[in-house]
Amino acid sequence: MGAYTNIDDPSAHFQVATYTGTGNADNSITNDGNSNLQPDWIWFKSRDAGHSHYVVDSSRGRDKGIYPDGVNSEVTSSGSTTDCQSFDSDGFTVGSPEDANSTNSSGSTKVAWQWKANGGTTSSNSDGSVSSTVQVNSDAGFSIVKWTGGGSVPYTVGHGLGAIPDFYIVKSRSSTLHWFGYHERLGANKQTLLALNYIQTNTSVWNNTKPTSSVFSIGHSDVNNGDMIGYFFAQKQGYSRIYFYRGNGSSDGPIGYCGFRPAYILIRPNASGSSWSIYDHKRNTTHNPVEYWLRTNGADAESESTISGDDIDILSTGFKLRNNDGTLNANNTDYMYIAFAEHPFVTSGGTPTTAR
Repeated sequence: MGAYTNIDDPSAHFQVATYTGTGNADNSITNDGNSNLQPDWIWFKSRDAGHSHYVVDSSRGRDKGIYPDGVNSEVTSSGSTTDCQSFDSDGFTVGSPEDANSTNSSGSTKVAWQWKANGGTTSSNSDGSVSSTVQVNSDAGFSIVKWTGGGSVPYTVGHGLGAIPDFYIVKSRSSTLHWFGYHERLGANKQTLLALNYIQTNTSVWNNTKPTSSVFSIGHSDVNNGDMIGYFFAQKQGYSRIYFYRGNGSSDGPIGYCGFRPAYILIRPNASGSSWSIYDHKRNTTHNPVEYWLRTNGADAESESTISGDDIDILSTGFKLRNNDGTLNANNTDYMYIAFAEHPFVTSGGTPTTAR
């Protein structure tokens, strides 16, 4: 029998932090996972106020932010003590909110989803017909990719993973254009947008070409405009799962199998009309069901009542749907998801985990 996982401690590569904003500089947040995690990509969101999502990464710099729930171009914090101040050895420091109320507005509860790449160290990549700058964590199947668009299409760009990416999102940093997403379940002839609730057939965005272990394809001006950024994920057994389930329209819903106890789950139907829904193991702390819902295409506060009925249970091997709401579990509808582990179902040494 093969190993269940090569990553015994997922907290070395991904962690969730919850905290309360102070509105002031030097609000230092320390992670509480088994391993120290210096994040390279942080996705911030206020839990209790209508503040936009906000992401920073160590390839662009801690002062460069983008809003996942909008089309805005990249913003730059004016001072060293505003918004995200620093990526720290086991967490991060946030300062006075300037462009990003979701980072540290006073008295507001926050969540920060954090991924590790390569400590801010980047390299040039010439695998594609257009050169890129990549920061790669090949063990966890994650890379941050920068490149310059604006030339003729189609073209290819190197992503640095050394494995075929199953999910990625890309955005023009310099233009007011959407975040475009690729999921292996949709294929290369469709697109999903983080800030809108539809999926669209479009053979030009990804040039109707699936990614390879070295490059992905660009075929449309909306993903070819000025300075570009992309976040790429390749599925890793026992750590990440990028797949789908089929809804049954019942409160005794299907199971999204992951092979681990999830720390984070991102779900949406493979059709228009619903949002990307975000769940994690820190906003509902120890018990099932998990009901604190956030969506990528809105600045809404988190809600326990948006979904009709209980939302999901977190299991030792994945998650189970506990409602018949169309956002998560319409009958005979496919739902794609992306999940990251809190603990593998069984470690490489044979230690099992349990449900919540």
